[in-house]
Amino acid sequence: MSDRIVCEVRDVAPVAVVRLSGPLDLGTMRTVHQALGDALATQPEALVVDLTDVAVRDRLALSVFAATARRAEEWPAVPVVLCAPPPVAARWLAESTTCRVVPVSADCAEATRIAGAATPFRVRARFEPVAEACRRARELVGDACTRWNLPDAAGPAALVLSELVGNVVRHAGTPMQVTVTLRRPYLHLAVVDGSGAPARPAEANLRAEGGRGLMLVRELAQRWGSVPAGQGKAVWAMLPAT
Repeated sequence: MSDRIVCEVRDVAPVAVVRLSGPLDLGTMRTVHQALGDALATQPEALVVDLTDVAVRDRLALSVFAATARRAEEWPAVPVVLCAPPPVAARWLAESTTCRVVPVSADCAEATRIAGAATPFRVRARFEPVAEACRRARELVGDACTRWNLPDAAGPAALVLSELVGNVVRHAGTPMQVTVTLRRPYLHLAVVDGSGAPARPAEANLRAEGGRGLMLVRELAQRWGSVPAGQGKAVWAMLPAT
């Protein structure tokens, strides 16, 4: 058997489907992790992982799916579903407390259909790196919170998203995509820019015009972080959806 695993990515809009073929073990799980991360970077509505042709050599390697699901929960705030695992892998998944957070379906077509139907509440917009983008970001999240009946989240979310956008304007200087997603129990905010430089609170200029820096994001958000996304990065934050 080959020691190489093949990761075929298919876009079954609005779902990304990654079909894995070959051995999954501690040596190939890094390749799988990268492929699943690349699929998430396209910001699909859901990610389905087809395990039909996978031979699991090491049950510990299955943790790659739990790690992917945790990342997807934070950004882009979408579900991850596994489908058609071989019998041994299915048993190991059922026995693993780590992997129980990832739904498993016996049928991939059904998994893709269900995942595509579970579209969260989401709004997106593209902004140029200009000062006006901060105001437009506050309006975007304010309108979304009104539509989704989240009055208590509107103020904190507007502050956080304004800072995420302002950070791009001040430091990255590239066009950006802004996404607001309601996937209870959290309101997810994300800004994807074209700069690979990581966002760090310690680098924030707290006196910068139009914002108090990423320190404010850290104080207001339940969790926040920065991950690579294509040629740039995504900076995301999660707030309670109350």
